[in-house]
Amino acid sequence: MSYLYILENNKGRHYVGITTLDPRERLIRHNKGDVYSTKFGRPWELIYIESFVTIKEARNIEKQIKSWNGGNAFKKFLARAAGSSNGRTADFGSVYLGSNPSPAALVKSKFGGVK
Repeated sequence: MSYLYILENNKGRHYVGITTLDPRERLIRHNKGDVYSTKFGRPWELIYIESFVTIKEARNIEKQIKSWNGGNAFKKFLARAAGSSNGRTADFGSVYLGSNPSPAALVKSKFGGVK
C-alpha cells in the first residue's frame, strides 16, 4: 500500500509527499527534522491522506498536485478534501430574515434612494 499525504505547518505552508510507510509514522519523522525538505518548517500537521495500490499511482497524483504550484487548483483541492462547500449551503437551522437596505440606499438624493 502506498500513500499520498499533505502536511501543513502553522505558517500555512504545505508539503505534498508519498510514502509506503504509515503516514502518521512519516509525520513523526518530518517533525523530528529527519526530512530535509520539511526540517525548517516544523511543526507539521497531517491534513490529507489518500491510499493507492501502487507507488506509481501515488507518484502520478503527487506530480499533478505539485504542478499546481500552490495556486487556485491546489486551494480548491484542499477545500474539497476538507469538505468545504465554500459557503454555498444553508446552515442547519438557519432562517432567512430578508434583506435590509444599506445606509447609502436610505439617503435621500436626486439620483434615487428611499423617499
